[in-house]
Amino acid sequence: MITGELKNKIDGLWDIFAAGGLVNPLDVIEQITYLMFIHDLDKTDNNRAKESAMLGLSFQSIFTEEVQIGERKIDGSQLKWSVFHDLPAGKMYAILQEWVFPFIKTVHGDKNSAYSKYMGDAIFKIPTPLLLSKVIDSLDEIYRQMEAVHDSDIRGDVYEYLLSKIAQSGLNGQFRTPRHIIKMMVELMEPKADDVICDPACGTGGFLVASGEYLKDKHKEEIFYNKQKKEHYMNGMFFGYDMDRTMLRIGAMNMMTHGIDNPFIEYRDSLSDQNPDKEKYSLILANPPFKGSLDADTVSADILKVCKTKKTELLFLALMLRMLKVGGRCGVIVPDGVLFGSSNAHKDIRKELVENHRLEAVISMPSGVFKPYAGVSTGILIFTKTNHGGTDHVWFYDMTADGLSLDDKRSSVAENDIPDIIERFQNRANETDRERTEKSFFIPKGEIVENGYDLSINKYKKTVYIAETYPPTAEILAEIQSLESEILEGLKELEGLYE
Repeated sequence: MITGELKNKIDGLWDIFAAGGLVNPLDVIEQITYLMFIHDLDKTDNNRAKESAMLGLSFQSIFTEEVQIGERKIDGSQLKWSVFHDLPAGKMYAILQEWVFPFIKTVHGDKNSAYSKYMGDAIFKIPTPLLLSKVIDSLDEIYRQMEAVHDSDIRGDVYEYLLSKIAQSGLNGQFRTPRHIIKMMVELMEPKADDVICDPACGTGGFLVASGEYLKDKHKEEIFYNKQKKEHYMNGMFFGYDMDRTMLRIGAMNMMTHGIDNPFIEYRDSLSDQNPDKEKYSLILANPPFKGSLDADTVSADILKVCKTKKTELLFLALMLRMLKVGGRCGVIVPDGVLFGSSNAHKDIRKELVENHRLEAVISMPSGVFKPYAGVSTGILIFTKTNHGGTDHVWFYDMTADGLSLDDKRSSVAENDIPDIIERFQNRANETDRERTEKSFFIPKGEIVENGYDLSINKYKKTVYIAETYPPTAEILAEIQSLESEILEGLKELEGLYE
């Protein structure tokens, strides 16, 4: 979460675009994303050169001595942010428009890569050298502020704040999953070096990026010192689908900026017949759309067999079961209605999870988690696909705080259940004796079945009522009369002052 001066700098950057005549939020975020990517290409290239030198490995910079741009060959160093950002506005504008922008469209050699697909139609829209110069200066200052914070998450927080501008503008009908909730879910699911990870409604790739960062942190040596596993990480681990090309373009750049060379990010309606994926992924992390209904005629027939409905939140659960390999795991955000809805479709999908697979956990989140963009109450379902059951008992957690206030301001607060959730989930064997009056507890499968597969935590949580004792009525009345006498005496004293 960013605050203070850095937030003001980002707001100021947005104002610079508006003053320069670029007011469409999607256009602004795209142009900022391109420029951040160009900046990070320079920095990432330098970091990889240093890492390779330390490891004694050969390294080929993308800014080679000569770079082919169209029919011309130019000195690659001129394409580096650290070189052109100090040039006069006119020259810098010409270099970016004529050389750098065409270069970033071809920086990935694989023409079929996600990056190439979604950068191919990218357009440089900054209209004047003066506006570009102001934007570059503002971004340089933002990067200086970021470095001063000394927080490894700050770049992601800045990018999340930039992306939140889209939601504030009421565009593209989606709200963003808060980054700390994404990180919590990734830590709960503990991605492994051989996982194949998918988000069927990926947006800008938040779950995929966070999974990649987790693997870098927890499995760095296992992945990056093993040629086969590194190849898998770079080219075969991450899959994301969405129906918004702008989000896909930003997601592809987001992934590459985080060091993942070739994620498979594709335009696809995951619920339709154009999605052929079956038993392909070992891990799914997602916050799929749940804003209403869709036309059942567009939904894949085999998904409707599991859950006959038009509600997207239920259809996505059925889809995820189809997409997972046997033994595959899923962590997904769902609206509260999925947990206790009384329709046949609601009951069918819950019964499917409990009876035919292994439902492991239900984490109830407070409604303020998605504020200021939405006030919906949600929960997290964690399950493993087995095709033969395995649910013995389900772990419930009543999350009441996430480290931020639950109002529209979302200011930092001391109360935060997230570390406790992660700790307790990863040590569930120690949770068996927990009472239902506590934040977390187990519920046996039989009781869930008896309650119509209701997964609402309020169905099972017990509230402790503490008896209050009050003085006798006569004593209360005597106290009121005494207070009244004191007030009357005080009034008489005040009247005496004005006689």
